[in-house]
Amino acid sequence: MLEVPPTGAAFGLQVLWFILIAVLWIGYLVLEGFDYGVAMLIPFLGKNEKERRVIVNTIGPVWDGNEVWLLTAGGATFAAFPAWYATLFSGLYLPLFLVLVGLIIRGVAFEYRAKHPDAKWRNAFDWMAAIGSFIVPLVFGVGFANFILGLPVTNDAASPNLFVLTPSPYFWQLFSWFGLLGGLCLVALFLFHGSLFLALKTKGVVHERAQAFASKVGLVSIGLGAIFLVSQNLLHPTGILGWVLLVLAAAGLASAWWFNGKGRDGIAFVSTTATVLFVAVGIFLTMWPGLGFIGVGGAASPINAMNASSSQLTLVLMTVAACIFVPIVLAYTAWAYTVFRRRLGVENIPDDEPATPALAG
Repeated sequence: MLEVPPTGAAFGLQVLWFILIAVLWIGYLVLEGFDYGVAMLIPFLGKNEKERRVIVNTIGPVWDGNEVWLLTAGGATFAAFPAWYATLFSGLYLPLFLVLVGLIIRGVAFEYRAKHPDAKWRNAFDWMAAIGSFIVPLVFGVGFANFILGLPVTNDAASPNLFVLTPSPYFWQLFSWFGLLGGLCLVALFLFHGSLFLALKTKGVVHERAQAFASKVGLVSIGLGAIFLVSQNLLHPTGILGWVLLVLAAAGLASAWWFNGKGRDGIAFVSTTATVLFVAVGIFLTMWPGLGFIGVGGAASPINAMNASSSQLTLVLMTVAACIFVPIVLAYTAWAYTVFRRRLGVENIPDDEPATPALAG
């Protein structure tokens, strides 16, 4: 492992890249979060093929682009904090395998549902999209809840400069009551977030069903979220800022539910977006500087952002590259959402169209 640079500039870069990784995760949770929610709703809110195609087409142009945020977050972690990346991927390969399975299932479902006109074929892939989109946030929610508690890590006996989760692989230990609560909370939040996006992007009967579902799942999300956020601040207090973020996240959920009832789709969707932001910031606050780890027996974590980072030169080169390419990615993302901003309804789906156009390419 690379030695930690002793300069103050290196510490500033380590802080910067921890923040940038948090920003990448927030972008992923906000953008991919709503299309997970939409995909989970395809078999339930779409009562016929046209209605399901409307639902699929609301995320068709953007779902695969949204996944790039996850890939970029993983790549940034590998480059900026290689010891963090190595410890997580070596010890958590079983839950990460589940994430990969979920991503593969939903990706295959989106790409292949329009390849055959048979109703059973398309229904099967719609269920695959829903199941894959359920698995990923469930596992990520469990994982983030365990980052709050702290994953036990020790120095490798053969190489003291390397770190291993204890036990490794680390799997069944993730599913404590708090871990399961985190998984259920993220699933409920994404369903709420996705149903509001669907209401924002559709018209007619699909719009009405999305609004009605959002009013129900919103109450579930508010209840689970309240239990999770209060438990988080009690188990891993982060001072007054943690409670402020809790209040802001709760206010976002409540306002989203209220504005949905008033038919204000745009403001309701912005409110759940703000909730995802506040919750993610609160989680990453608990992860500094220990990166979501603790020592065995509750001792201080032997790994942190300072001894897990790359060299100062690597971080400088990454910062230069980020300054060039991040604005380009943001501009393209904004352009894509602007182009596909109009609402869709069943009247926009021709009877004789053999494939779903947003996914056929």
